[in-house]
Parts: sequence; structure tokens; C-alpha cells
Amino acid sequence: MRDINKVIGALSSPVRREILALIWDCEMPAGEIASAFAVTKPTISQHLGVLRDAGLVNMTAAGTSRRYRARQESLAGLHGALEGEVKWMPANELPERALAQARTAPAVVATVDVVTDQATTFTAFTDAAIYSRWLGVPVTITGGRFAATMEFGTEVRGRYDLVCPPELIAMRWDFEDDNVPVPGGELTAYLRVKPGPAGGAHVEVHQLLESPGQAPLMEVAWAMVLGRLKAGVVAASDDMAAVAARPRRSKQRSTA
Repeated sequence: MRDINKVIGALSSPVRREILALIWDCEMPAGEIASAFAVTKPTISQHLGVLRDAGLVNMTAAGTSRRYRARQESLAGLHGALEGEVKWMPANELPERALAQARTAPAVVATVDVVTDQATTFTAFTDAAIYSRWLGVPVTITGGRFAATMEFGTEVRGRYDLVCPPELIAMRWDFEDDNVPVPGGELTAYLRVKPGPAGGAHVEVHQLLESPGQAPLMEVAWAMVLGRLKAGVVAASDDMAAVAARPRRSKQRSTA
């Protein structure tokens, strides 16, 4: 409990929370951290000491320099330690609830790591020419609307509702296929591109479902798309590289 109290005390300061955000994904020298705040260097040094004492940062010495990085894992168990019996109990009297509707929907999560950097990978989803090259079929993106016809005949179309480079795309989409049941209207998906290992990128798709029965189809669809991205994004992003379109082929049904 003493350690939890130290963590809570360290996080009670807005400045210390901002310091953690600053060094969450990178290591920085103390002087560079201090230059980001309108307070004195000794004050930042004190804040760093509190964070270090609480186990929230790692410090490495390089000569006379001190470098700091957040220990993300140190906060992993904080919610569980703070959770009490009534933490998630709803209040009895919330009349506003009657004015709105809320529901819980399942989702499929698909991920892939690619060697292209975050910005290049994000562009691969927003530049129609590059998109066409790695997907292997013509893709159009006009006024936020996108469309493609896969080599096996399935027509995909949708809209980018939100594009926040270089990380987030929120989209609605559907498809038409005489062999696969149409999901029943537009589906919503969120695509995130984050910095990945060794200068590459990590791509993660959260596909919301209207029913659990859609999950197998969505798993196959997004695994195929992200698989093609991984296999082809490097060549697709190079204007000088030759990329062949995928030949037309017939659909294959699984048999009992």
C-alpha cells in the first residue's frame, strides 16, 4: 500500500503527469525535459526525483547527463489496485439515461507490423494510387468515398468519416457479393497506425459487428487486407517499383 500511495502522490501533480507524457515513448535528458516547461531546472529535477522514487521513471547516467524514460509497466496494475467493490456501480437515480440509447457491440481486432514508417503506412490507406498497388486491384478515393472491386468480384465501398494523419482513420463500409451474405448495412471500423519496432509501423483495425455471426467473415476479410499490406506496401510506396495487378479469379466456396 505504501508503493501505491507513492504512485498516487506522484501523479497528483499536473507537471509530473506532463513529464510522464513527454517521456512515455522516448528517453530524454533532464535538460531537454526542463526546457519544455516554464519552471526552473531545479524544480523539474525535484519532480523527476519524485517520479523516480515512485518507480514511474527509469534514469540512466551518461557522463554528467541524466536521461529519463517512463516505466509504462509500473502503471499497468494501478487500476486493479484502486478498484473497490462499488467502483463500477451505477448511480440509482440518473434520469438522463431515458433520453438516450446505449448498447454493447462485439468487435474483431486485426493487427500487422510492417517495415514502412508511420507516415508512409498511413499514406498507403489514403493515396488511391498507392492503395491500388498494394491491394492489387484499382481503388478510388474521391471526396472521402472509397471503392474497389476485388479480383474475385466482390465490390467494396465506403466513406472515410474521419482522417487524422498519421494515426487514425474512422470509416463506414459495406460490400456486395452474390456468394457472401451482405452484413445488413454499413459497418464501422477504426484503423490506427502507430510507430512500430525498428522504425516500422503497427497497424490495428477495430471492426465493429452488428452480430457475432459476422465475426468469421470480418476476421478473414481484414486478415487478407492487412496481409496484402504487409506483403506489398514497400513496393507500392516506390513509384519506380513494378507492381502487377492481381488477375481475375473465381470465388471459392468451402464445402461440407
